[in-house]
Amino acid sequence: MLRTCPVGSVAVLASSLLFAILAPSASAGEVSRFRNFQLGSDVSTIVKQTGANPVDVKIVHRRPALVQLLEWRPQSLSSSTQPEPAQDIAFTFYNGELFRIFVNYDRYETEGLTSKDMVDSFSVKFGEALKPTSVAKQAAATYGDQEEYLARWEDSDYRFELIRSSFGPTYKLTGVLKRLEEPARLAALEAAKLDDKEAPQREADQKIKDEATERAKLEKARLVNKPKFKP
Repeated sequence: MLRTCPVGSVAVLASSLLFAILAPSASAGEVSRFRNFQLGSDVSTIVKQTGANPVDVKIVHRRPALVQLLEWRPQSLSSSTQPEPAQDIAFTFYNGELFRIFVNYDRYETEGLTSKDMVDSFSVKFGEALKPTSVAKQAAATYGDQEEYLARWEDSDYRFELIRSSFGPTYKLTGVLKRLEEPARLAALEAAKLDDKEAPQREADQKIKDEATERAKLEKARLVNKPKFKP
């Protein structure tokens, strides 16, 4: 059943979202972290902060650089009445360093909030917002969806961008460590090329492995069935 948000509760939602996105020790204009998650942190630090299992860290590709991904669904503390507006958060690591944070907000926890409400909330933490030069783009992965870049906060090392999707609508936040952004992009392109180049050999190896598995399975069945078979 879909949840609804009375118009009168918009102000409550706005204050709830504002409270939830701010780290207790954050100061205005700080764009190096989201909540307590510091861009540039190592994998073990983020795993510990989220309470995730290390095995949940997935390897996106190993070469030409190691890129890893941790997907996490934050939960409100049972003893707290404060809602958790973030539906899920993705942490991406380049050679062990956190270089990207992607936050997808729950559409019900932000229902009724305007783009200005959202920008104002984040500006308390990140400082004065800049209007992105690219205001809209077609979302490649979603049918007919439109994404609007509402605001940008950055310094020489870090950048955060607030995005509004027409579906829902929903809001997303991305944060990047600038010095690793381009190396990670180039590594992804090179990894795709290597995957394509190695695909035939990989398929051949998998075929050999599958045939060996099938032979072992048949031999095992033969050893069981041969002694007991009676014509």
